[in-house]
Amino acid sequence: MQKFIYTITDPQGLHARPAGLLVKCAQKCTSSVQMAANGHSADAKSILAVMGLGVTKNNEITFSVEGASEAKDAAALKDFCEKNL
Repeated sequence: MQKFIYTITDPQGLHARPAGLLVKCAQKCTSSVQMAANGHSADAKSILAVMGLGVTKNNEITFSVEGASEAKDAAALKDFCEKNL
């Protein structure tokens, strides 16, 4: 299992547009991708679950990636977060 933590820097937090892009990125991963924030966890491949986390600016998200290509998938997700969130 690969884990990393990302702090949201977008002033509007994880709203609909970036959440949708994050879900699309997660859906490209063959590994299982879970997110945890604000004491809750969610499947990163589900827009409703991601939006339900209520992530705002300066919140930390812990990503857990597990599967055959977890290292590659975790790297892709981390890169996405750094460029878009």
